[in-house]
Amino acid sequence: MPALPQHPAHDDLRRRWAATVTAATGHAPDASSPGSDRYADELLRRWAEPQRRYHTTDHLVAVLDRVDTLAEYADDVHLVRLAAWFHDAVYLPERSTNEERSARLAERALTELGVDRARTDEVSRLVLLTRTHAAGDDDANGMVLCDADLAILASPPDGYERYAAAVREEYGFVPDDAYRAGRTEVLRRLLGLPGLFRTPYGQRRWEEPARRNMAGELERLRKS
Repeated sequence: MPALPQHPAHDDLRRRWAATVTAATGHAPDASSPGSDRYADELLRRWAEPQRRYHTTDHLVAVLDRVDTLAEYADDVHLVRLAAWFHDAVYLPERSTNEERSARLAERALTELGVDRARTDEVSRLVLLTRTHAAGDDDANGMVLCDADLAILASPPDGYERYAAAVREEYGFVPDDAYRAGRTEVLRRLLGLPGLFRTPYGQRRWEEPARRNMAGELERLRKS
């Protein structure tokens, strides 16, 4: 398989990964154990797969950056960062088991890297939470990850249109009528939530523009 082009942030992402693994394990990687760099490269290869249009390395970078923005609200921001790395690590648009497979990948990798069972289980739980983005009132880590993942919805209008177009490209195998129906259901479900964002920052900065963007997309889908 030919090597995929490296993302401009490749080296920085590898450094961020290594720092997060060190923080989660409490020690630098053991030279005798599988290297964290190998996992970074494997994850970055996954994020660069050709079937992706929105769920790309750019999305990974954006979610990690937003987790940093929301770090003060997390109980353990290092585990949230690990969950961000894994949350779409397995992504095939035609499959409905991406989150489950991503969580299993996280469990295998983090166990081999020496992350303890409780922390590994928390990362796996957070990855699975991105199926619904329904974090509980006492789930600080979940609120941070879900807000970081959904923050794209609050983009400026042109950025939101690019996001919506990229999602449509990922589902290019779905006929227009079926896509409109499915996308409409997703948007209505999200708009029906009492609040899209659960952290104070997200509620203050992202809630209103996200709802405005989604309502606009819903209207465009209705007219089409």
